[in-house]
Amino acid sequence: MKARAKTRIIVEQNAALCPTYNREVPSLPTDGAGRTLTRVLGLDVGSRRIGVAISDLLGITAQGLATIQRQNKRTDLAALEKVIRDNGVSEIVVGLPLRMSGAEGIQAEKMRLFVEELRKRFKLPVHLWDERLTSAQANRLLRETEMSIKRRGEVVDQMAAVLILQSWMEAKGSI
Repeated sequence: MKARAKTRIIVEQNAALCPTYNREVPSLPTDGAGRTLTRVLGLDVGSRRIGVAISDLLGITAQGLATIQRQNKRTDLAALEKVIRDNGVSEIVVGLPLRMSGAEGIQAEKMRLFVEELRKRFKLPVHLWDERLTSAQANRLLRETEMSIKRRGEVVDQMAAVLILQSWMEAKGSI
């Protein structure tokens, strides 16, 4: 059976199992050994915005994607679904807002609930990653550029998502 026909059958079977996720799944690139190359999504979730970052296909670097302006759960998840589908995402890393002491507070509890929602909706592995000081580090990095204060405010969540994803990949040993 040709690879394209196999892929179509698998996509159709998966679409039947999870119709909200597997709509028009693009064919994913493979390496020389035939392994599918996929991406990891990094999220810095706040009450007003979701900073978004994506790994390259080899899992070496993280790049920022457009920040999602939060509206409601349904709209937020639909925006994330589009990013996941369009980029062939296989895993998600979400920043866990811990206190400086390392203890979890109300925000960490909210994030754990959000992560459970992601797992149920997308049927993907979702990892929590300590995000302490990523926003401060993102602000510091952006201050070093000649970017306007207004523009820095627009991309700080994206930069924080990049830092979360990059540190997760480094700790995992992807690079």
